[in-house]
Amino acid sequence: MKIKISVILFLLSLASCSKQSDFQLVSPNGELKVIISNLNNSSAFTVIDGTDTILRSSNLGLKINGLSLTENVMFRDFKKTEVDETWETIIGKQRTVNNHYNAYKWQVATTGQSPQFYEIVFRLYDKGFAYRYEFPSEAIQDSIKIDQELTGLNFRNDFTYWAYNGEKHNVGPINSAEKNAGEVKIPMVMQFNDDSFMAIHEAEITEFAPFTIATSTKDQSLEFNINYSKRDKPFKTSWRAFMLGEKAGDLVESDLLVNLNEPIKISDPSWIKGGKSLWDWRVLGFRTDDGFEYQLNTESHKRMIDFASANNIQYLLIDADWYGDEFSESSDPTTTRDGVDIEECMRYATANNIGIILYLNDVGAKKFGLERVLKQFSEWGAIGVKYGFMQGGLEEKVKHTRAIVELCAKYKLMVNFHDNPIPPSGDRRTWPNLITKEFGHAQGDAKYSHYPETSVNQVLINQIAGPLDFTNGWFDLDAAHIGRPKVFEEIPGTVVAEVAKLITIYSGWMVLPDSPEAYLEKEDLFDCIRKMPAQFDSFKVLDAGLDNYVSVARKAGEDWFVGSLTNREARSITLDLSFLSEKEKYEAILYEDAENSDYLSNKESYTIRSMPVNANTKLVVRMSNGGGHVMYIKKISNKEE
Repeated sequence: MKIKISVILFLLSLASCSKQSDFQLVSPNGELKVIISNLNNSSAFTVIDGTDTILRSSNLGLKINGLSLTENVMFRDFKKTEVDETWETIIGKQRTVNNHYNAYKWQVATTGQSPQFYEIVFRLYDKGFAYRYEFPSEAIQDSIKIDQELTGLNFRNDFTYWAYNGEKHNVGPINSAEKNAGEVKIPMVMQFNDDSFMAIHEAEITEFAPFTIATSTKDQSLEFNINYSKRDKPFKTSWRAFMLGEKAGDLVESDLLVNLNEPIKISDPSWIKGGKSLWDWRVLGFRTDDGFEYQLNTESHKRMIDFASANNIQYLLIDADWYGDEFSESSDPTTTRDGVDIEECMRYATANNIGIILYLNDVGAKKFGLERVLKQFSEWGAIGVKYGFMQGGLEEKVKHTRAIVELCAKYKLMVNFHDNPIPPSGDRRTWPNLITKEFGHAQGDAKYSHYPETSVNQVLINQIAGPLDFTNGWFDLDAAHIGRPKVFEEIPGTVVAEVAKLITIYSGWMVLPDSPEAYLEKEDLFDCIRKMPAQFDSFKVLDAGLDNYVSVARKAGEDWFVGSLTNREARSITLDLSFLSEKEKYEAILYEDAENSDYLSNKESYTIRSMPVNANTKLVVRMSNGGGHVMYIKKISNKEE
């Protein structure tokens, strides 16, 4: 990782800092401003973006050990730091990330003798800001308990908001003045007007349970709900992170969360590689034309390895029950059940240049020892772990997640968390072996299915948090729920939309849920997936309307893939291809819904055509009800040639 960094550090000599009524924090370009005030010894902040006041004066601070530190406080020891660095991602939306911010730090202390205090750190970027609380050893005394976050966000105007909702369809749209959704999870997305959006999330979740947000119809205000344990050693809270944009897509493109995390802690990350993966779980019970039936056995795994090896697929994910009933305490993940020979599977996979990802959950990990199990996986030759059904309270899950990630790194294992995991929070910068999480409802990965608007919605809300494992790419949409015990309901959507989801959803592992035979039955469409790289180079939202449609472009070397999705409504959108190089000519292969495609009644019809395109092309893209659109744009020559 190459880093160029410029740091300017200086102290502002504020001999009577406690008497200062306010001071101003600014972003590097000067457009974003946060006004910190201590007027009449009451701590508050205001946020101004350009000429637009986003937050009116809002309380800022904590209640600790039963004492409020928003009133009768003084500010002291003010510091400013400017950082401008560029770092390379291991697996990321972009190959490189610029991290340019102004940081401000000061102490907030009670007035009087032997004051209690903590430190507040703000970072201002040109398109977002964040703050956290720090408790150095001098602030701890005997012990510290954060009782409550007293910060209240007072917005200037009404707004519409959406919020993450676990494995259900996301909350929203809700008008802040008309309805109170109560407590919502993060990320939360707000739209103030046609060209003003903001998202709230949390960065570097490593110590405490994630916060939630309390909504209210009173004064368009929001508050943070926290549940913190007592501490007797120095600590930092996670970052409260605010991403700003003129379009909903700007929030997804933001690198704020990863920039708020520490640099990589893995000295040699060369073994961490993204890729496409087959998956044995939803294929169980599929019967092929030649009479073969996929079961949980090594014969089936070898058949899938053969297909992966021949079709530019890097991995095979072997899911639950391979070492016995996943919820039985007698199932030992360092052994295998009858019919599954992991060592033979590993040998065969290695010979065919395919990596194996093994499932593990809390029951087996805790009963037989997490490190012992991971060490065995590594010795077998596994390249990664899918970790499911973590138990315990939220703070316990936060700490356990980090312990798993660090132990996986020790044994050179990548990891994917499923089943209501702790939110992604940019921590993949520090530990890039944390590949992805099922942060939402993966299509076909539960006992119910979701509709097309959820797929649009997830791109623009869930994905703000980080890379997602949604097991997209179903081809057998008409019959997958018939005869396969692990596909519980019919899946709504079109087959072109399923390919588009592999582009619109960013994930370190693109886990393909269908059978090899289902893909080969539509070989000309599957060829688009075959051409997709193990890891894209970029992520750009071309156009989007929350709940309605989204279009994303991903670069792959000198070529591009563009995926678009619509909700249940058919629509046409115009895509501006100016992201292409002006010096080059391209051919676009268009994978499109058929004229009569429909997400319920005609899911598997599609057409394929090609056309020349360039940077000046304005392409009208048509999508059927609940459908999608895909383009593979291949460079064919230089214009001067």
